[in-house]
Amino acid sequence: MTEITNANIVILATDGYERSELRVPYEELQRRGANVKIASIKSGKIKSWDKADWGDTVDVDLSAEDVFIRDFDALVLPGGQINPDKLRADANAMRVVREFTESGKVVAAICHAPWLLIEADAISGRKVTSYGSIKTDVQNAGGIWMDEKVVVDQGIITSRSPDDLEAFVDKIVEEIEEGRHPRRAA
Repeated sequence: MTEITNANIVILATDGYERSELRVPYEELQRRGANVKIASIKSGKIKSWDKADWGDTVDVDLSAEDVFIRDFDALVLPGGQINPDKLRADANAMRVVREFTESGKVVAAICHAPWLLIEADAISGRKVTSYGSIKTDVQNAGGIWMDEKVVVDQGIITSRSPDDLEAFVDKIVEEIEEGRHPRRAA
């Protein structure tokens, strides 16, 4: 078990992340005492998508290539359409997602980010939620899609949209404090 005040969390994102889906977990988890880092497939700054246009930027702390699961208690995957689509095509990003899903550590994906869990072959037979437009993608990958604010299956947390961010962050904290979650193969 890890208290949130001792937790090390990595958020994996790139250009086109949904602004609120990165900013809210980043700021709220830090406010609760966690050490939160931003990892990306590019260096420098990454740019958000905010409703209907490009938004602000956030500094990248480390490359996806330099993310080692031994250094973190949880992985957070913000959505948006652009961000997870770019990440699922990158070998380093997908290594991070696969290693976390196989480790039993907390993995939290919101909105379109379950595309990354699909690419990692991590949702077959698991309860999952997502943005409604990728419901069929989740089901085609063998996930059991549920229309709920937040769904947890063996430490894999999924959520639908920015409207559900409060429940999403609360569940991340709860699952980190519970500790590792032994997982069956998806």
